[in-house]
This record gives sequence, C-alpha cells and structure tokens, in this order.
Amino acid sequence: MADISDSAARAARDLRVVFSRLRRRIREVAQNTDLSPSQESALTLVGKHGAATASALAAAEGVRPQSMATTLAALDQHGLIRRAPDPDDGRRQLVTLTDAGRARIEGNRQVREEWLARAFQDRYTEEERQTVLAALELMERLSQQ
Repeated sequence: MADISDSAARAARDLRVVFSRLRRRIREVAQNTDLSPSQESALTLVGKHGAATASALAAAEGVRPQSMATTLAALDQHGLIRRAPDPDDGRRQLVTLTDAGRARIEGNRQVREEWLARAFQDRYTEEERQTVLAALELMERLSQQ
C-alpha cells in the first residue's frame, strides 16, 4: 500500500467499520424475535429475487442447499413463503413470498427507514445533514466503480 495515502487508507478502514456498525444497528431495529437472522436474510432474498429455486437462493446466500431447505421450511411454517412447481421443470419448486411475507418485508423496511430518519432528525443539525448528503453523493460515485 505504498502508493496509497494515509488519508485514503484511514477513510477506507473507518468507512468499513462505520458501515458495519450501522448495518448491524439497522438490522437490530426491525428484528422480530420469531425469525433467526438467517431466516430474515432468506426472506429478504426471496423478496429481491422473486420466484426462485431453493438451490438458486442457497447460491445467492452462500450457504449449502440443505441449510437453505431448513431455512425455507421455517419460513413456510410461518406462512411467509409459498412453493409451487416450476413450470419449466416439474421436479423443482419455485419459492415466492406470500402476502404475509411481503407485508413483513415492507414493515421491516419502514421501521428501519423511520428509525434512520428519526436519528438524523434528532441527532444532527440541518448543516450536518447536508454534509451527510454531500458525503453520500461521494459514496455513490465510489459505488459506481
């Protein structure tokens, strides 16, 4: 890292640490105790992917298919997903969200967004919020690379 400035190295390190803490805190805000973190993650994944097979979800989540099958069984018991035969391959099943699953994801999203907006409102001045918005524009540029 000889060609990387101290400020760039510090920014990278501090950003990673802050984002990790913030991600963990945002997850905690909407956590319902009836699902495990892996079940919450899989539910969100099903919501993002739409109809998908268990093996595709396992690959996307980076877990073994058997682990995903166990996770999906729990989500099925909670009435958050449904399974239907794949029209292209009757041996496989496609997993989709139920209305209750969609409502849970949307509810979690709203709770997280409201918590974050309230935290910005209560903990920062208008000038600080504008500084955060400017920094986010820079982070967006970073994410485009």
